[in-house]
Amino acid sequence: MNMRSTQYMESFEAHWGVPGGISQTIVGSQFKGVELPCPPRIRHELHLDEQGRVILYEIEAKDQNKPIILLAHGMGGCSESGYMKRISTKLWMQGYGVFLINHRGSGPGMGLSSRLWNGGASDDLAKMIDFVIQRNPDKFLVPIGFSLSGNILLKYLGEGQIVPGKVLGALAVNPPVDLRISSAIISRKWSCAVFNQYYMKLIRNQAVVLAKQFPSALSPLKNLKTIWDFDVSYTAPSGGFKDVDDYYDSCSSMHYLKGIKIPTSILCAEDDPFVPGKIFDQIEMSESVTLHKPKKGGHMGYIARHVTPHGDRRWMDYAISEWIRQLRLPA
Repeated sequence: MNMRSTQYMESFEAHWGVPGGISQTIVGSQFKGVELPCPPRIRHELHLDEQGRVILYEIEAKDQNKPIILLAHGMGGCSESGYMKRISTKLWMQGYGVFLINHRGSGPGMGLSSRLWNGGASDDLAKMIDFVIQRNPDKFLVPIGFSLSGNILLKYLGEGQIVPGKVLGALAVNPPVDLRISSAIISRKWSCAVFNQYYMKLIRNQAVVLAKQFPSALSPLKNLKTIWDFDVSYTAPSGGFKDVDDYYDSCSSMHYLKGIKIPTSILCAEDDPFVPGKIFDQIEMSESVTLHKPKKGGHMGYIARHVTPHGDRRWMDYAISEWIRQLRLPA
């Protein structure tokens, strides 16, 4: 089960008006563009454990011969994030069935879990993948993780869990494979201050609902100003880690890339402001992992110089759909 050449994954050319990683990240996140029709969705509530429920949305396939796509959101995001809705709609228009997940405490699932998710939640992801496969036993599944979910996906694939044979291939988009470095950059680098404030605002929204619904649980509602502070005071203890170093060390997917056995691609621009491109030069990867590092694009920005075949400048969307299209089904 090999993937064809995917040179287009490194062919990105940035729009002349959005030249740098910071600007690409901001415009990619905040520029809405043309609204696409929202396909009908089926709501699923999945019980992960006694005090943990999450919401998944299913968009039924038009073409029953195509694999199911699972989309997993980044930090502070959910199934309703712009890129999740946009990409799921484009894939649905191409005939694919799509599942949009929500991690613990996120989106429509806010208030349904006694703790928030973290960058090592591969056990939760495994349960969601199993759920989707059980609903579609005759189809292959392609999980795609964005940002922090990309790290979780890579960890899941390489940490030794039994990955179902129906998982055809996987894609991690701008994954922070070294959580310690990415957290430090977002929290302490002056050029990333606006992103730290943005993510902290989203996390606070989740924290308010959690504290209201689970008053006896460890509260994320503290006067924390940075992602690093949040990981020290909440993520590590709520996740059962000894301390923040234990969390970063055990959950950073760079330690698991050599164990991945299914065809997996990583897309991460060299000018990603949170994930320094040189990190990948120091990581041992298995032969099943293909790294794509376009020089520009920022963190999930990829606003293109030229209009893509989709009719817009969202190169990331086009690259993802092309990558899926070129996955080879087993003979």
